[in-house]
Amino acid sequence: MNLKKRQVSGREKDEASINLLARLREKLHADNPSIARRSAFNLSWMQEDGLDILKETLFGRATRMAKSAAAYGLRKMHGRMRKAALEVFKEGLEHTSYDTRITCQSALLRLGVSEKEKAPLQKKAETGNIRIQEIPPKTRRARTAIKLDKQERLLPDRGPSRRRGSSKRG
Repeated sequence: MNLKKRQVSGREKDEASINLLARLREKLHADNPSIARRSAFNLSWMQEDGLDILKETLFGRATRMAKSAAAYGLRKMHGRMRKAALEVFKEGLEHTSYDTRITCQSALLRLGVSEKEKAPLQKKAETGNIRIQEIPPKTRRARTAIKLDKQERLLPDRGPSRRRGSSKRG
């Protein structure tokens, strides 16, 4: 894909960083999804410059795979750029491109953010309120063995058993 040359934002300090951003931008539009995602991940560490390139790819006329890779990079943003990436996704929900809307919607779902605001977190249950139950065995033989064991515990001790073969004859 032929990309137009990117305008230098002025934040780049030297020629090496400008060349690196240009190479990562080209790889973001690569045909191989693995290369595109790796490039997007590397751009996620580039603060504002990476955000600009990822946003440009997400809202521009790029392939669906490139938009998906850009969304991956935006999801991997760290620190103060994470909030800016969330704003980009929310902005993308109202975009005219169907691919952009779907990509932003799935990215927000993967981040665990619904289109509405998050519900307040529920408190964890206290450990004293948890009731421990036994899981019943699956086989019939094991169930009957448990029933017999419970009956023996419930019956009072009547002395020696009167079963056949258990009597003691002197």
